Amino acid sequence: MSTFDYTTYLSPATWRYGSAEMRVIWSEHHKRRLMRQVWIALATAQHEAGLVSAEQLADLRTHADDIDIARAQEIEKETRHDVMAEIRAYAEQCPVGGGVIHWGATSADINDNVNALRLREAARLVEQRLQQLLARLADKIEENAYVPVMAHTHIQPAEPTTLGYRFAVYAQDLLEDLNDLQALIATLRGKGFKGAVGTQASYAEVLHGSGMTPGDMEARALDVLDLPYFPIATQTYTRQQDLRIVNVLAGIAASLHKFAMDFRVLQSPPFGEWAEPFGRNQVGSSAMPFKRNPINMENICSLARLIAAYPGVMWDNASQAILERSLDDSANRRFVFPDAFLLTDEIVRRAIKVVSDMRLDEQAMARNLATYGPFAATERVMMALVAAGVNRQDAHEWLREHSLAAWAAVQGGSAENPLVDLISADARIRSHLTADAIASLMRAETHTGTAPERALELVAVIRSRLTP
Repeated sequence: MSTFDYTTYLSPATWRYGSAEMRVIWSEHHKRRLMRQVWIALATAQHEAGLVSAEQLADLRTHADDIDIARAQEIEKETRHDVMAEIRAYAEQCPVGGGVIHWGATSADINDNVNALRLREAARLVEQRLQQLLARLADKIEENAYVPVMAHTHIQPAEPTTLGYRFAVYAQDLLEDLNDLQALIATLRGKGFKGAVGTQASYAEVLHGSGMTPGDMEARALDVLDLPYFPIATQTYTRQQDLRIVNVLAGIAASLHKFAMDFRVLQSPPFGEWAEPFGRNQVGSSAMPFKRNPINMENICSLARLIAAYPGVMWDNASQAILERSLDDSANRRFVFPDAFLLTDEIVRRAIKVVSDMRLDEQAMARNLATYGPFAATERVMMALVAAGVNRQDAHEWLREHSLAAWAAVQGGSAENPLVDLISADARIRSHLTADAIASLMRAETHTGTAPERALELVAVIRSRLTP
C-alpha cells in the first residue's frame, strides 16, 4: 500500500485547505465503501428477482466496511483496472457472496452512482456552511442597518449608503448561490444501472425469466441507495451534470471573491473601516513588523480564482463526450471534484470566521463620511434650489464651483471639508435657502434613502430560508 508523508508531494487540499469532514467525503476509503454500497444495492434488487440468495446478500453486507486498500492496490498492479481490483478484493472477503458482485454491471454503473452520492454529500456540507455564513451576515445587516457610510463607485466616493445595506449586497448574492445549490442538490442524479452503453442489455440477459424487468431492478436498487437517476444514459450519466455542479461552486466563489476584494479595499489605511481579526502573536510580514495584512481575504480571492477555472475543464468533458463515452474525462475529474469542493468549503469557512470576528472602525467610517459625504449632499441642495425657483443649470454651476474648491482643499490636506461653509457663504444660494436649511440638506448621513428598510427586509427573507 502506498504511504504518504511530508517527504513527498501532497496536495495542499490534503492538509492545508478544506475541512476534515469534506476530506472524509473525498477520501479513497469512503469512495470504496460507497462502491460496496452500490454493489449491495444491485445485489438486493437481484435477490428480490430470485437471482441472489439471502446468504450471498448477507455475506456482502457483512463485509461492506472491511475496506482493504492495500490488497486492492496489489490486485490493480496486475489488472491495471481499479474497479476490477476492488471487486476482487471485496470478493476475497466474501466466500459466499463474492461470486455475484457486479453481476451485469459495467464500471460506470458503479463509479457514476458513487460519484453522485459523494457529490450530494459534499454539496450538502457546503449548503450547511453557506447557511452559517448567511446567518452571520444577517446579524451584521441587522446590527448596522442604519449606520451611515460612504459608498463608492469606480473606487471613487459617490453617495452615502448604510453599512447594513453594504452587507446586504453580499448576502443577496450568497442567498442566490444557496438557491442554486439547493436546486442542484434536489436534482442531482446517478446513472442508475444501464450497462455498457446504456441499453440495459446485460441486465435483460441476467434477469431473463426472473419476472423482473431491468427497469424494475434499476428502480429497486436506486431506491436502496435513495438516489434519483437519469432515465437516459450512455456508459455514463451526462457530463452536463458535472458542468452544472462546478458552475454552482464557481458562482459561490465569485460572490466571495467580490466580498473579499471589497474587504481588502476597506481594510487598507486610506479607508480603514474594516479589519480582519488579528491574533495576538500573528505576524503580518517577515520584513515589516507593523503590517496587518488581510490574509484571509487574500486567500479567499486566490482560491476563488482557481475554482473559477474548473468549469472550463468540465465544459470540455461535457462537450467532448464522444458518442457513448470516452475516458478522457476520468483523470481530470479525480482532481476537479475534490479540489473544487474542498476549496469552496475552505473559502466559505474562512468567510464565516472573518464575518463573525471582523472589526469595524466607527471613527474611520465617520471620518470618511464627513470628508466625502458633503459632495454627495450637494444633489439635495440643488433639488431644493430648483424647487425654490432657481434654474437647474444655474444651481448646478454654483454648486460645481464650490465643490471643486472644496475638493482641492481636501486633496491638499485640509482637516475638514469646507464645502458647507462655502455654500452657506454664497449670496446667490442664500437668497433662496437659509443657513439652517443648507446645513440640514448637507447632512450626508441622512441621505441614505430606503437602504436600511430594504436591508432589513432581506434579513427576514434570509432567516426564513435557514434550516433551524
